[in-house]
Amino acid sequence: MLKRQLNTKGNGQALGNSSRRKAIKTYRTGLYLSALLMLSACGNDGISDLKGYVAKIKAETPGKVEPLPELKPFEKYTYSAYLEELKDPFVTWETINPKIDHSKRSGGTAGGVLPDGSRQRETLESYPLETLTMMGTLEYENENWGLIKAPDGIVYRVKRGNYIGQNHGKVSMVDSDSISLVEIVSDGLGGWKNRPAGLSLNNE
Repeated sequence: MLKRQLNTKGNGQALGNSSRRKAIKTYRTGLYLSALLMLSACGNDGISDLKGYVAKIKAETPGKVEPLPELKPFEKYTYSAYLEELKDPFVTWETINPKIDHSKRSGGTAGGVLPDGSRQRETLESYPLETLTMMGTLEYENENWGLIKAPDGIVYRVKRGNYIGQNHGKVSMVDSDSISLVEIVSDGLGGWKNRPAGLSLNNE
């Protein structure tokens, strides 16, 4: 009698465990199906929205593209200087005036005015003449020296024969209140000419 009761109890536990496993399996299956249904619904809504947007764009009136501007044909122009009494840009002044003695022309290189490209440039030739200021003079070895302040704030000494400014300006005289020099500048005709220049004492 006792043995039969034990067998009955064991069979009841086995039946309970089997029912529990079935319930869990059914629950999991339901979760999977719910997730699949939700994903399917979202995918369908997204595709529907996209299809609707594409249909709306297609239904709109297409924009109008403006035509390209019309290109006018290039008009060929022949420059005839001599026929129209105009100066030929490829002919020099000397070619147009062959009978003129260019060696006597003021500023021509044959007249002796020519910058010396072989000499070593001096410090004050790095600055335009108008940026230099005469601060005073001093006498050294029986010669007058001019004191010039440059834009870098340094005061330099110059005497006759030194060069200052950016136009090959050579100092010709140093007085108590001025510095005289001669510059070499272009004459506009392919040559060079001398031009007087100078600095005055700054009384400020």
